Amino acid sequence: MQIIRQPKVYDVCIVGSGAGGGMAAKVLAEAGAEVLLLEAGPMWDSETDSKMMTWAYESPRRGAATATKPFGEFDGCIGGWQIEGEPYTQAPGTTFDWWRARMLGGRTNHWGRISLRFGPSDFRRRSLDGLGDDWPITYDDLKPFYDKLDTLVGLFGTKEGLPNEPDGIFQPPPRPRCYELMVKQAADRLKITCIPSRLSILTRPLNGRAACHYCGQCGRGCATHSNFSSPSVLLPPALATGKLKIQPNAMAREVVTDEHGLATGVSYVNTQDRREYAVRARIVVLAASACESARLLLNSKSPRFPNGLANASGVVGKYLTDSTGSYVAGYIPKMADGVPHNEDGVGGMHLYMPWWLDNSTLDFPRGYHIEFGGGRDQPGYGIMGGIEQLNGVGGYGKQLKDDYRKYYGSIVGFSGRGEMVPNEHCYCEIDPRVVDTYGIPVLRFHWTFSDYEYNQAKHMQETFREIIHELGGTPLSPMPTREQGYRLDNGGRIIHEAGTTRMGDDPKTSAVNKWGQAHDVKNLFVADGGPFVSNADKNITWTILALSMRTSEYIAQQRSQGSL
Repeated sequence: MQIIRQPKVYDVCIVGSGAGGGMAAKVLAEAGAEVLLLEAGPMWDSETDSKMMTWAYESPRRGAATATKPFGEFDGCIGGWQIEGEPYTQAPGTTFDWWRARMLGGRTNHWGRISLRFGPSDFRRRSLDGLGDDWPITYDDLKPFYDKLDTLVGLFGTKEGLPNEPDGIFQPPPRPRCYELMVKQAADRLKITCIPSRLSILTRPLNGRAACHYCGQCGRGCATHSNFSSPSVLLPPALATGKLKIQPNAMAREVVTDEHGLATGVSYVNTQDRREYAVRARIVVLAASACESARLLLNSKSPRFPNGLANASGVVGKYLTDSTGSYVAGYIPKMADGVPHNEDGVGGMHLYMPWWLDNSTLDFPRGYHIEFGGGRDQPGYGIMGGIEQLNGVGGYGKQLKDDYRKYYGSIVGFSGRGEMVPNEHCYCEIDPRVVDTYGIPVLRFHWTFSDYEYNQAKHMQETFREIIHELGGTPLSPMPTREQGYRLDNGGRIIHEAGTTRMGDDPKTSAVNKWGQAHDVKNLFVADGGPFVSNADKNITWTILALSMRTSEYIAQQRSQGSL
């Protein structure tokens, strides 16, 4: 295939437009760099493209999921675990589900906006329990960037003073809903910490963005820009500088290097005309997501880099992690026969439960937080959420209608989001025999949870059931067994992959340094979840954003000093 080489040389080429890529584009464009941003999917604007106020009956599918919208036809994300023409493979015995977003802003268009800082202990787990590795940075290194992130993006929460759940710069949280107050009371009796959520959804206007109007449809894309997404918050100011160009439908193939081993740009396939293009840049920043960036590096082979770019250590693709997850729903009789009412609020939980126990007394080393939802604002937890499993519920005609009225809003569901310990058996590599529709070699996944994660999932299941019983309720499923894996979600299902290009001070055991800069290629940086050394019991987007801001400010500083 003939490669179309573009003559212009950009200061920076960024691959990926989500949390890491969007933040890098904003910081670097505002610092005066000419930036080219490559996005594999189409352009997307929440003001014109979202279905925020669309009724389910406006669709012949009633809003049901489609192949490219697995979370519902009106969901704000284009992508999925399976994308036509873009396969990935799994090693024998492996179950790993890889989510890819294909649109401007990537996963930031549909995530839950749970915006948690990693705590001081999360950066030094090996020092505390002897497992995994410590980060080469501390919480104090990242705190200034968390602070700037809070004031730029905006999030709600409360100051709690919990040692490993750092407080931020918060807007007021929305009031708890009825079922949330009931769960809070039960948690207090059980001595389980339960506090207001920390979500990047505005409850007060900020930086020209309106406060949330409580339509509850955050996952569809917010037309008022009241919640965080890269296209709403990061890319507009970057574009306003006149320094940013966005190239959509650009599926990156490889990072191109010269005879000196420096990155000179990126080649990509235009998904519309199927032609290959090569763009030139003085600095390359990969922010395509942990696994996609690892794939790009592993496919960037040359005589100088026979094992892939930035991979002299051999760790690219290694130590892949995802949050652990398990789920239980329960029927709460006190919530049956409820008076029809609005449960106004944000599109997500108003309360959550951070980790509250001492792992040294347990049979697993890392904690988890609890997310819960239900009530009348969450139809997924209603009749079709499992209540039909109760004896005598359902049927036809009047009985069915009466049961819907009686039980609607009486379900509460609990999900755990925990920290797994990185292990050498979880990694991705290039499959030597399979390519995607663009001719690019695909990833093959290897995945194994350890007893640590299974014991953690067992604890989740027991805890959720204890809360349901404390509420006077009935779990809608039996306690799973060890043979059932305690209903631990498949790897990749929580969509919190991290760790494939981990940072460290030693080039022999890490891919990038503490600034996200490749040890082997000084003008190549990674600004997504790949540099994570561990994957804490917190959703990772807020830390991706903070790390990307830190990396991008470092790049800007090095450029001004002439070092890059």
